[in-house]
Amino acid sequence: MNTRILVMLSLFVGIGAVLHAILPPFFLGMRPDMMLAMMFLGIVLFPKLPYVLILSLATGFISALTTTVPGGQIANLIDKPITALFAFGLFLLIRNTMNGKFAVSVITGIGTLVSGTVFLSIVLFVIGLMNASFGVLFATVVLPTAGLNVALMLIIYPVASKIIKRSRIVQTSTIQRYSA
Repeated sequence: MNTRILVMLSLFVGIGAVLHAILPPFFLGMRPDMMLAMMFLGIVLFPKLPYVLILSLATGFISALTTTVPGGQIANLIDKPITALFAFGLFLLIRNTMNGKFAVSVITGIGTLVSGTVFLSIVLFVIGLMNASFGVLFATVVLPTAGLNVALMLIIYPVASKIIKRSRIVQTSTIQRYSA
């Protein structure tokens, strides 16, 4: 594994943690998970399975530490690896068929919906600590979070991909082929 890439991924996790911690809760103590956008950015910029696994575990652990949802610690630890592997698979499927900005937006939007579904399912049905319905929480927390994450990714992805190309952190053939 490349140490420079691991440093970049840790920066993404740190930025995501700050974004996750400063946003106020939407509904029943649930706040939008902006760490997902940074996790998806790391998956798209460094699409290798070992990096995806490390990134998902680090993101899940930091999300578990910063969550305000009762039972969210366990849900985050389960949700992030599942979501990361799903997003990685989706990325591998669509990377050659769509342009970079649009593909990243699709991955971010769908990945956030998958993450929200897994998270809410674990919190509501397995742990049973929330007294709200799945539909209400999905509509009031997950859908707005998906919109925020897509908007954030539309801003951050072009900047991050240009920085990585210029800094020679990774061989640029992967990023040049995929950039918008």
